Amino acid sequence: MSKTAGIAVIGSGRIGSLRAIMSRQHPGVTFLAVADKQRHKADILAQKVGADFVTTDNLAAINHPRTTAVFVSTPEHDHREAIIQALEAGKPVLVEKPLSFSVEDADAIVAAAKRTGTEIRVGYSRRHERRWMLAKEQILQGRVGEIIGIQQRVYNSRAQLLEILKRAPTATAVNDVLTYYVDMACWYLEGHKPVEVVAREQKRIFKSMGHDVGDVTWAIVTFDNGCVVNLGVCYAFPSKYPSGGQSARFEIMGTEGVILLDADNKDSLLYTDKGFPHAYVPDHDVTLMFLQTTSASDYAVGDYWGAVASETRSWLDHLMTGRPVPHTTLEEARTTLAVTQAIEESARTGKTIKLNV
Repeated sequence: MSKTAGIAVIGSGRIGSLRAIMSRQHPGVTFLAVADKQRHKADILAQKVGADFVTTDNLAAINHPRTTAVFVSTPEHDHREAIIQALEAGKPVLVEKPLSFSVEDADAIVAAAKRTGTEIRVGYSRRHERRWMLAKEQILQGRVGEIIGIQQRVYNSRAQLLEILKRAPTATAVNDVLTYYVDMACWYLEGHKPVEVVAREQKRIFKSMGHDVGDVTWAIVTFDNGCVVNLGVCYAFPSKYPSGGQSARFEIMGTEGVILLDADNKDSLLYTDKGFPHAYVPDHDVTLMFLQTTSASDYAVGDYWGAVASETRSWLDHLMTGRPVPHTTLEEARTTLAVTQAIEESARTGKTIKLNV
């Protein structure tokens, strides 16, 4: 393994910008390229981070002789081309979740990874929050015994889902948000496969705005060991609901123990007459905010802290040292995609969906 790395960041949106900033700050990164199809966005980010190379041509950044690894941070529907280009160039990839919005794209990526043997991981950043990682450790230590049931739900405001839809018109609360918690359930149930999905949803608020997106979706996913997982998402809370990101709970029931994770963060409360800028929704200042709810990372005392920051640092360290990381594998991401698609199909048709993953 090299002790240094040259990084290409493909996509200069919110997360791509954070990946670029974190890469520039890492002492082992000796080259940084920034690519975005919108030149002004690429130029702004390149100037901010002092990039060594800036372009509107993704392939030029990927194939640059000093690039050794790639972050693919484009909108989800644009993942396929850049990922395959990087894999074929033999350059390890960390791509934002989900792997794609279609099984066809996912299978093309899987085929490219197998053909080239190039490493790829998927950025399901919830794994890198301390509470979720500590839960995984207790499971690995056998302290809960065999997992027999999981209960999960995640909430957020409708303002944030509307921002997601601006970036990715085919996104839903299921394939863009609940996907984190499908990944988490599969991670905690490592070694077992999901085999059946039943889901129901309510469509009213977003439908009235012209979006074919569920307001509330609940699903039951059964695994091959009989474990029953209840997953729920509602991104239809009022626009000014004081959350900067995901307000979640996750409960794990085992034969010998239980883990209860409360990530609503209602215990970290800020009220200010001056207004607080929302991390994801522009021009959306609020006076009341649950701190620590920002899904990615927070900027504080001169640096970034949180899930995506930890995930980025861990990946960069892995590239240079070979140290093992818990980042989602390609196979795990493909399974998570299959489950989220089954949830949406079941919710749409009212049918029970059998899985073979």
